[in-house]
Amino acid sequence: MEDLTRADLDVVDARASSLGSRPLRPRDAATLILVDRSGSEHLVLMGRRHRRHKFMPGSFVFPGGRTDPADSRIAVANDLHPHEQSKLVGFPPRLTAARAKAIALSAIRETYEEAGLLIGREGPFSSRSPHWQGFVANRVCPSLQSLRFIARAITPPGRVRRFDTRFFAVWRSQVAVELAECPTDELEEIAWVPIRSAMELDIPTVTRTVLDDLAHRLEIDPELAPGQPVPFYFVRGKRVERVLL
Repeated sequence: MEDLTRADLDVVDARASSLGSRPLRPRDAATLILVDRSGSEHLVLMGRRHRRHKFMPGSFVFPGGRTDPADSRIAVANDLHPHEQSKLVGFPPRLTAARAKAIALSAIRETYEEAGLLIGREGPFSSRSPHWQGFVANRVCPSLQSLRFIARAITPPGRVRRFDTRFFAVWRSQVAVELAECPTDELEEIAWVPIRSAMELDIPTVTRTVLDDLAHRLEIDPELAPGQPVPFYFVRGKRVERVLL
């Protein structure tokens, strides 16, 4: 969900109406916010998207991307905490356990591909998927146990691309291996930035909102306990709504 004003929505609605088009169905996506708490303030990992990208070119973002359903078949050292899986699946259930696993694992996979960080437990791991060969080569079995589901946001109707994005957070200490080079060049200028400083960068509105939510949560929940309320952002009519899951 990007910067959105009432005027933006009016234009989108009028254009869609005139063309007789229907909004694109959002695709599942996941983002991972790595948090470093080793110093006097919390730092988060961010990188700038290349300007050649059609989606949010030049913006600072967290590692993340579209979910690959095949991720549900990847073996893990530890599953999601039961309270986190319950939040992700929903009540009544809206996701299967396999789909929830795929979404969470896609956040770990994208973090490896875009930032060169492997989150998991050191030990034997095998997979035929070309997207997970960095874990195979470095003997790291991905782990979901420490991931915390902290926000969800759906891109508004009328956009060129729409995603149903789940934001996860994890401590930097859960990184088993930091590669010297990233497997892809999706992000540049990757750096650890204080949360409040990150909010001043050129970032999408939803990223700033989620960072603000995370900063407030860390003040009252410094350990990021599992099963806490999760803010969900979406557009209804011409308003951006926020509800707690």
